[in-house]
Amino acid sequence: MILFLICVAALIAGYFIYGAFVEKVFGVTPARPTPAHSQKDGVDFVPMSTPKVYLVQLLNIAGVGPIFGPIMGALYGPAAMLWIVLGCIFAGAVHDYFSGMLSVRNNGESVPSLSGRYLGRGAKHFMNLFAIVLLLLVGVVFVSAPAGMITNLVNDQTSWHVEVGTMVAIIFAYYILATIVPVDKIIGRFYPFFGALLIFMSVGLLAAASYSDQHSILSQFTASDMLTNLNPNNMPLWPALFITIACGAISGFHATQSPLMARCMENEKNGRFVFFGAMIGEGVIALIWCAIALSY
Repeated sequence: MILFLICVAALIAGYFIYGAFVEKVFGVTPARPTPAHSQKDGVDFVPMSTPKVYLVQLLNIAGVGPIFGPIMGALYGPAAMLWIVLGCIFAGAVHDYFSGMLSVRNNGESVPSLSGRYLGRGAKHFMNLFAIVLLLLVGVVFVSAPAGMITNLVNDQTSWHVEVGTMVAIIFAYYILATIVPVDKIIGRFYPFFGALLIFMSVGLLAAASYSDQHSILSQFTASDMLTNLNPNNMPLWPALFITIACGAISGFHATQSPLMARCMENEKNGRFVFFGAMIGEGVIALIWCAIALSY
């Protein structure tokens, strides 16, 4: 458990120290109007409070990524926690901060539009195609995984019988509805609650594991184990660990989500908390699930 607490402390320190450095390099201008104000339209560009924007950003980038990946990565041992810390601070949080703040500085534009603005029309078309493929792949996971879990819960805990296909259709219908209505009607209203619930769930599970007999297993790991490949199937640590725990340490998918909140953020000075901080928050969630998996 000591290693886990050290990793969490390192993530928090990374936010305050390296996050401040990244913010300084970018050069925020608090007096500069953000797209939420300069392009306010009541649909996509809607000013929202900083805590609400943070929780929506966290839920948008997290999902099932920092749960599945760290559980599988735990097979490598505590090295997985080390990668989560280093990946979050020096890669994932920096990526999310710059992708979000570049959107803020460019009228809330998406990644393909930003690529076209700075790299030309060819780069824009390439990124449009890449984003479609990426979002299709991610969308399949973010639909099929929750649909499967909800279906199992409904069928096991109630007298109803629901097919996975039916639940997939319901989730897609919700996605479409959340997309076409103004951002503050569904996303801004319900996502902060779900984001807080994600944090509560992760912390609750960690507390439960800490008071169980399993936490003693986690305490047996030493600092040297963080540099040791403990995978029982002899899978290579390099580079397999870094693609096993992708979302939870760094994910290009996040750049497609950051513009959503870049259009709702009220001030540039909030960018470090919203974008850098949300990635650190995801890292903490990933550490919790990794620690739970290591305990078992």
